[in-house]
Amino acid sequence: MQRRSWITLSLAAAAAAVLLGWAFRPRPVEVEVAAARLGSFETTVDEDGRTRLRDRFVVAAPLAGQLQRISWREGDSVQAGQVLATLQPALSPLLGARDRAQLQAALAAAQAALQSARHQAQAAQARLSQAEHALRRSADLAGQGFVSASQLDNEALAAAQARAEHEAAQAAEETARFQWEQARAALQAARQTEAGEPFAVRAPVSGRVLKVHQTSEATVALGTPLLELGDTRRLEVLAELLTTDALQVHPGSPVRIEGWGGPAPLQAQVRLVEPGGFTKVSALGVEEQRVNVLMDLTSPPAQWAALGDGYRVGVRIITGQQARVLTVPVGALFPLPADHGGAAAGWGVFVLDGGRARLHPVTLRGRNAQQAWLGDGVQAGQSVIIYPPEAVRDGARVSPRNSP
Repeated sequence: MQRRSWITLSLAAAAAAVLLGWAFRPRPVEVEVAAARLGSFETTVDEDGRTRLRDRFVVAAPLAGQLQRISWREGDSVQAGQVLATLQPALSPLLGARDRAQLQAALAAAQAALQSARHQAQAAQARLSQAEHALRRSADLAGQGFVSASQLDNEALAAAQARAEHEAAQAAEETARFQWEQARAALQAARQTEAGEPFAVRAPVSGRVLKVHQTSEATVALGTPLLELGDTRRLEVLAELLTTDALQVHPGSPVRIEGWGGPAPLQAQVRLVEPGGFTKVSALGVEEQRVNVLMDLTSPPAQWAALGDGYRVGVRIITGQQARVLTVPVGALFPLPADHGGAAAGWGVFVLDGGRARLHPVTLRGRNAQQAWLGDGVQAGQSVIIYPPEAVRDGARVSPRNSP
């Protein structure tokens, strides 16, 4: 009986030890995993931007007088030549020699500006014809295999830039012509003020009213701003990039406009990286050197018709593209500890291998906000741990919460 009691106690102690060992054994660390995949990879520069009108026109009073009440309101559509405001002669309509000389000088300056704008438009037309001729010739040679695809793309970009410059020169000529007509009409109206005839201020271009500076009837001086006009169909996107990021951006770089409120991203293209930078203080109080980058929307206008002047948008400028490379989520990447000499040891990921985490050093080729491009260290299809917890070490037991 005594021997049987000892055997029972021994078995109970062994069972208790087993239960205690099972209860206090190390638990697997729960982790999230994702699969390493072969796919496309893009390097981008991401920044907030805003829309703005390419051309903005401030309509001012061409002569001093009594302004009648303006009925136009912000958002109204106007056509070129439509009457925007009416000026009545002031109580003292006599035109002095000084005023007459100023109006004559303004007319002469407008005449010279019109002549200069006409010459610039002719030069832009010549450059456009030359660029289109070069593009057609390169296209014919490319079909025969004598011109590379990159040179053909450069010719197409040069033709598009020449076309845009020609359109801008035509718009400048139209504006200069209107200003000349306004100056001539102002001089004629000033000579006729003694007869008490009203003077009509007309719209220089077709567009929409952006701002009404003077709504009520009042006596205004020469050059007083009355209204502000713009064509919302001619929008551009402005982004203020860090100068270090702007070095990766070039005219012609493709752009995706995201976060603008529409159902799908818009396509755009970098037109200009301004040559001069400026200092801007960030929200954290850090001085940063930034530069303006201008982009043209290339998506059909019907897709972004709801956009207006000064709207906030998200800008993603694509600086590089790879067709079929090994990628992992950027959250799986972490820096390895430095060696004894203090030199950086590179980057690593944890790979899920039979319920355990295995540390794999990797070669980082590039990364963006979502993905990291790896050169080696991981094979396609292997599961990597995303944002590994502090408890995860090489060889640690892990349990995935999800399957890649």
